[in-house]
Amino acid sequence: MRIGIVCYASLGGSGIVATELARALVARGHEIHLLSSDIPFRLQSDPAGIILHRVETPAYPLFHEPQYLLSLATLIVQVVRERRLEVVHAHYAVPHATAAWVARQILTVRHDVEPPRIITTLHGTDITLIGSDPSFTEAVSFSIDHSDAVTAVSRSLRESTYAAMPIHTEIRVIHNFLDCCLFQRRFDPELRRQLSRGDDGEALIVHMSNFRPVKRIEAVMDIFRRIRQRRKARLVLAGEGPDAVQVPLWADAYGLRDAVTVLPPQQSVVPLLSVADLFLLPSLQESFGLAALEAMACEVPVVVSRVGGLPEVVEHGVTGFLHPPDDLAAMADSAVAVLGDPERHRRMGQAARSAVVSRFCSNDIVPQYEALYRELIG
Repeated sequence: MRIGIVCYASLGGSGIVATELARALVARGHEIHLLSSDIPFRLQSDPAGIILHRVETPAYPLFHEPQYLLSLATLIVQVVRERRLEVVHAHYAVPHATAAWVARQILTVRHDVEPPRIITTLHGTDITLIGSDPSFTEAVSFSIDHSDAVTAVSRSLRESTYAAMPIHTEIRVIHNFLDCCLFQRRFDPELRRQLSRGDDGEALIVHMSNFRPVKRIEAVMDIFRRIRQRRKARLVLAGEGPDAVQVPLWADAYGLRDAVTVLPPQQSVVPLLSVADLFLLPSLQESFGLAALEAMACEVPVVVSRVGGLPEVVEHGVTGFLHPPDDLAAMADSAVAVLGDPERHRRMGQAARSAVVSRFCSNDIVPQYEALYRELIG
């Protein structure tokens, strides 16, 4: 099949999932065109046979802001004409679903090529935050309702979408996934030594995200402070985003400056996760929790908020711990308990890996997208 995938290039779950789907589809013999404003973060080191199309948004004095939606719609039209795409798969509703719909209307009126089928995948804040804003609701819900198929990455997101927006179309749940051959524990003693500064007695706690307020980096610091009151530990933060400038201030406020290491976003996260003892994700909202899934695949117990799609990923007390987002004390208690019990830590890590392998591997999830494409193409 000839498939176009539209996604954001910035660090975040929707771009990562779109990139990994593109990789998997190429490996399965499909012709994949990826349309984005830049090379997606996880694709920068290895395009993997994916054909990249950059959205160019020229600036004109008449406009106060770049016209990304119109530029993207035009690019979709051009690629469909040149490569006869059968499917355009829009990841993140705002504004990709709208751009795909505009492109199909242009192609339908022109009658020069068969318009592609449109799939929209909802990832989270495109619905719960942006799409539900009154400034966008009608346009976004219209674009979603006029897609040929709509998927969400969790049951929680599907229900939140129906609750937040006037959508009438069927939303199918297709969970996020990992390449389970790639995502597995590969312990690097030298990396562990560097991050723990040679102290084998320190627990290594990791948080990875795009450092947006919803990820609550300050809460990560507070939980870590509580852990440090009862055992030796070091915190590693990996990522970038609007709250990055606050990290040194929060570390100083909690007296943690010497115990916190900040790393840039990691194109390959397996080495870092493979030396971690615990993964923290105390988010206010997570439509799925891809970062937690990546940690679990590397046999790392997780402590996460009981919000959104995370209960569909984490089984409390078995593969990790789920707590209300405002109960930081309970998160710290769970972290200390599992870090202080090596046998329980080992069992939980193995259970986490088994859960990922049994439910969230690309070999199980990607065929669901293939079946949907074939269903629409007919």
